[in-house]
Formats: sequence, structure tokens, C-alpha cells
Amino acid sequence: MKRGTPFSITGFYALGSQTAVQKALSRLAQEGVIERVSKGFYVRPKPIPSLPSVKRGANAEQIAKAWAKTHGYKLVVQGQEAAYRLGFQTQAPMKRVYWSNGPTREFRVGNQVVEVRHITEQKLRWARSPEGALFRGLLVTPPESIGVPELKKATQRLSLSPKEAQRVVRKLRAVPALHHWQAKLEQLEQTA
Repeated sequence: MKRGTPFSITGFYALGSQTAVQKALSRLAQEGVIERVSKGFYVRPKPIPSLPSVKRGANAEQIAKAWAKTHGYKLVVQGQEAAYRLGFQTQAPMKRVYWSNGPTREFRVGNQVVEVRHITEQKLRWARSPEGALFRGLLVTPPESIGVPELKKATQRLSLSPKEAQRVVRKLRAVPALHHWQAKLEQLEQTA
């Protein structure tokens, strides 16, 4: 149990009966050794270096990621966030939203809110790769709003070499959901 990192109660069920594990964690929470941050998730508070008497728990984003990992769900940033990170939009999304193949759920810690939305498996392609970020950004961006130079900058933001950028663009051109981007992707592939 690393300090400041949320963990699931299910990881302890192998050590005893479900009731015994729940009671043990409940006792530890009452003593202040751990904190219950969401249903089935706890965290061992981490002291702030400059103020050792003040301890901080997990944030809503960490809990959402721990939940997805525990249940084996994919979790990716939503298209609006991906578009903002790639420079396709200038305004950052107000609310942290993730797309997942798991059920829709909301995680709250204090005034932090993270929403997980169930989405089709097709939009979760390439979950942890640069082409996935570019794919999700393009899904929510109208093609007329950005040009080829902005697309080229986006590949640079993803730290792609020209050869890697061509490979990624080739993959994206084969995706039917991006049919309205075909002309610009073709131009990008030629200039990369």
C-alpha cells in the first residue's frame, strides 16, 4: 500500500473472508491509518513534506484509474481533452471526463469530480498510443476548423518522428469514422 495511491479492497479478499477483510479495513480507517475514498477504495494518506502534520489522500482522477484497473476496463481521456492537448482547441474542458468500456460512473473527492462515460469500443482504439490521442482529437474536431499545419504541429506535440507520423497517419486514414478527414490526412502524410 503505497502512500497517496488508492487501492481496492478486493485485493485483500484472498487473505480472509470478505467480512473479516471489510472489518479490518474499517478499523484501520477509524484509527486514521487509511482513508476510505470511494466505495471499495481506500488510500494510505501521504504527509505533505512542508507540513508533516497535514496528510493528503488520493484525488478523484487517481480513484477513477484505480477503479478501471481493478475491473479491467480501458480508460482514455475524452475527445475534447485530447483535442485541447493537441492544440485543436484553445479552451480546456471544465470537467475531467474519461471514456471507458466500463459503466458510466462519477468519482468525487471534495470538490473534484471525474466522470467516466461508457463509450463504444471503436472510440477506445489505441488506448495508450499517440495514434489513439490523435484519433480521439480528430473525432470531436470538425475538419474545416484546422488545417494541415495544425495537424503537423499535433504530431510534433506527440513527439513523433516524420517516419512515425506517416505510420500513424496511414493507420488513421484506414479508420472509417474519420472519412471526412481523408483529404487532410493524405496531405499530412505527403508532407510528413
